[in-house]
Parts: sequence; structure tokens; C-alpha cells
Amino acid sequence: MTSMDILDTFEENCCVMRYTTAGQLWNIIAPREFVDFSYTTSYADGLLTCGISLDYGEVRPNFVRGFNHPCGWFCIPLKDCPNHSLLTGYIQTELRGMLPQSAVDTAMSSTLANFYSDLKKALKS
Repeated sequence: MTSMDILDTFEENCCVMRYTTAGQLWNIIAPREFVDFSYTTSYADGLLTCGISLDYGEVRPNFVRGFNHPCGWFCIPLKDCPNHSLLTGYIQTELRGMLPQSAVDTAMSSTLANFYSDLKKALKS
């Protein structure tokens, strides 16, 4: 993920967000943007965030509009170690565009690995 912007806010935990990604595999896979409705709430002493993509506004030049089917992230503190949490993500991303499935599989796996690695670094700082 290269950027995340809140486009519209409906209430404290409810908004429309735009996420962008960089091109992958020497730009064989063009940069993508996703526009999602997102809702976050408390859940079992942790957080639950769920979302789905929307048809919202124009697609910006140099991006392909991807689509996230219903998805969610659960962040729940560990009972044995309350200073740590278990983050579980359930995503169903459709990159769209004309892509070979092998390129999609390679890009998605490396992108998700980088996302969790970057998240871990951010949380430590």
C-alpha cells in the first residue's frame, strides 16, 4: 500500500477510504486504487474492521480500479500476553485489468508479506 486517504466520513468509525498500491513485477501489474466503505468497532476487547469496495468517483489516471469484496480485519489481544494482539485478515481482492493469474498470485503473496512486515515495523516504533 502506498497511500491511504479518507474521502468521506459519516460518523466516528464509518468512512470511505482510498488505498493505492505501487506497480508490481516491473509494472507488468499497473498501480491499483481501491475505494472502500469501512466500518470499525470494538470486538472482544479488540477491534473489528470490515469493508467493501464502492463505485465512487472517477478512476485517477495511471491507476486501475481494483475491487475488494466483503473483507474484514480482527485485532484481538492475546489472553496470555495482553501487550500483544493477534491480527487476522480476511480479504477477497479482485485486481481487475488484463492480468495472467500467475502474475496476480505472485504479486498478491509478496504484497501481503510486505504489508505485514511494514505493519510490524510501524507498531514497534
